[in-house]
Amino acid sequence: MKKLKQTAIAGIVTSALLLSACGAQSNEASGSEESLSSDGNTLTVYSAGPGGLAENIQEAFEEETGIEIEMFQSTTGKILSRLEAEANNPVADVVVLASVPSMEGLKSEGKLQAYESSNDDLVNPEWSDPDKFYYSYSAAALGVAYNTNQIDSLNADWNEFSKPEWKGRVAMPDPTSSGSAVDFLYGLTNANEDGWDTIQSWMDNDLLIAGANKEALNSVITGDNDVVVSAVDYMAYKAKDSGEPVDIYYPESGTVISPRAAAILADAANVESAQKYIDFLLSDTAQQLVADAYILPANESIALNNRAALSDIPTLPLDLEDIEQKQIETLDTFNSMD
Repeated sequence: MKKLKQTAIAGIVTSALLLSACGAQSNEASGSEESLSSDGNTLTVYSAGPGGLAENIQEAFEEETGIEIEMFQSTTGKILSRLEAEANNPVADVVVLASVPSMEGLKSEGKLQAYESSNDDLVNPEWSDPDKFYYSYSAAALGVAYNTNQIDSLNADWNEFSKPEWKGRVAMPDPTSSGSAVDFLYGLTNANEDGWDTIQSWMDNDLLIAGANKEALNSVITGDNDVVVSAVDYMAYKAKDSGEPVDIYYPESGTVISPRAAAILADAANVESAQKYIDFLLSDTAQQLVADAYILPANESIALNNRAALSDIPTLPLDLEDIEQKQIETLDTFNSMD
């Protein structure tokens, strides 16, 4: 296994490893550390992007409801750190995370409150909490992106990238920099008995660990690598639609869906407005904004352009039970491999 970029890991405990992965996802908003105040007339949302979509949803919500939003955008890791720092003086009403395991962690710690949305029946129940502590309103599928100048077409399954013809040609986002890459490793190894054997065979075939999601995809767009596995699909679709020499597909044996979830915090000051925001995220208006950003909406009836629908993607089962701890163990296992 080779690394294009060495990523520092904050701390030595396993929970810090997972937080680091959530904190460095390049498909989240970068955000600044501006101070927000808790205002009874304003809804405060901490959102892990993605940049552009979060602002579009905010604008549409404010226009439809008349409720003003103060938005803090950053990575999942930085949002979790900020919530912890503000524990004695809560500010946020709603939190949006690009990590279901992290949302499960907040739920288990009693930091969320349950709410059954009026739009509950419109969205995919498999992406959200059955106890209604959070709803996933969008998701990315993790596929295989490839450079179309160097490869005419491709439909290889995951285990085929261990063949000699792929030696030194395949990259993957670094799981210590990409939460979705951790999702991918967990999904692939949890669903397949030989999943870790597949990962090891890639490493033995000179798999390149190429930084976070955007860096890994860029290495294919520029032609430095031919293929990236665990590619975040909406990034690839956006790049393709912009004229870049890249395409993406999903191996027949199935791939991982990585949802983005929203929840109302237990200490929310503006519960009624927070509930309206959750309802809005699941509404047709917001779901169409999700689709327009090349991202999978939770409502499968929303029309999609220039990307595959969920029904056309072979998927691996999403097992949410104890997922936070299981993903920590997954990252530990990966980091111990040679």
